[in-house]
Amino acid sequence: MGRPSVYPTELRERAVKMVGEVVSQYDSEQAAIRSVASKLGIKTPETLRKWVRRAQVDAGTRPGRTSEEIAEIRALKKEVAELRRANEILKAASGFLRGRARPARQVVVDFITEHRDHQVPGSDQEPGLAWGVEPLCEVLSQAGVAISPSTYYEWVARTGPSAVELRHEQVADLIRAERAHPKTGRFASGLGARKMWLRLRAKGHDVARCVVEKVMADNGWEGARYGSKHRTTIADESHDRHPDMVERNFAPARPNRLWVADFTYVPTWTGMVYVAFVIDAYARRIIGWRAATSMTTPLVLDALEHALFTRAEEGIDTLTGLVSHSDAGSQYTSIAFTSRLIEEGIDPSVGSVGDAYDNALAEATIGTYKTEFIRRLGPWRNVEHVETETMFWVDWYNTERSHDYLDDLTPARAEELHYALLDTLQKAG
Repeated sequence: MGRPSVYPTELRERAVKMVGEVVSQYDSEQAAIRSVASKLGIKTPETLRKWVRRAQVDAGTRPGRTSEEIAEIRALKKEVAELRRANEILKAASGFLRGRARPARQVVVDFITEHRDHQVPGSDQEPGLAWGVEPLCEVLSQAGVAISPSTYYEWVARTGPSAVELRHEQVADLIRAERAHPKTGRFASGLGARKMWLRLRAKGHDVARCVVEKVMADNGWEGARYGSKHRTTIADESHDRHPDMVERNFAPARPNRLWVADFTYVPTWTGMVYVAFVIDAYARRIIGWRAATSMTTPLVLDALEHALFTRAEEGIDTLTGLVSHSDAGSQYTSIAFTSRLIEEGIDPSVGSVGDAYDNALAEATIGTYKTEFIRRLGPWRNVEHVETETMFWVDWYNTERSHDYLDDLTPARAEELHYALLDTLQKAG
């Protein structure tokens, strides 16, 4: 039997706030509650629903919108996006639309082929609408240049594209769909050719890696580029440091043998935001995190409490023998942080100051967070914006992003397979 789950106050408040932040992206408040609960490791949506209701009663209001209002807003957004798309198509086609003579069919077909992959710019929450063959045909027909999608495809087929070209176009459509997915597209669009190939293969598409590489290169699609890391570690020489028990060995034999922790910064319009992470080294899974406007001990403590809660929810009944490794930053060497570790039976381990190799795993995870997520999808408005989107990214990182170290599995799947094997061995005797 696992340790009793105790929901940290900070986690309860964060979860309730996030429901309010993301409810407009879902068909109902309950759908938003289910999503946030799963992403923060809250066992049942009903628990979060009760927290939301209690917060609404305490505030004397019912924040958020009704289902009808949400549906109306989504419909209006879609209508506005479609109008913008039609306007941009007409602008692009003005070269042959302004003439009195009907343009040659080949001119129209070439125009559609050239612009079918264009996209109306979207918001930071939703991708823009793709122009696509059908919308292009519809707008051009309404402007007096009648052409149907079937006519377009027949004309293209008549020109005789090779089987290779057709296959490449099919693969391009698959990649395009991944990059434009309403929930995960903003993360998938940062994948390079290899990880995109793995993603397509995992979804059952029989495609060669070289084809994905060529198609992405031809379309100008590339993965996120990594940059340098800025220092956030500030040591406090008045704190006693625990020894380095890891010595750069970040390959434990099973989960809950080694956790690593670190934090980074995110510039926003309202000031700097700091995000702390706790990662289980076995499968590189992020099990705790926290965003705040100051890099103090409570920031890293809240991330630790989230990690403890995650494992308690999963039925882990003891953490004895676990090592928690961090750099020598004052937040991690503070009495409050080390005392909390010892209270849980966790051995603290501290690397040196300013040496990235001593905490290489945490540094690598933060590098991925900054490169594939923060730098690509900014600018960021405030701490709430960073916090809400980080919740979605952590879920993506744990459950959908493949890792080289894990033989191209996701962290969640790697842990799942470990426990499945352990269960099989125990049953075998």
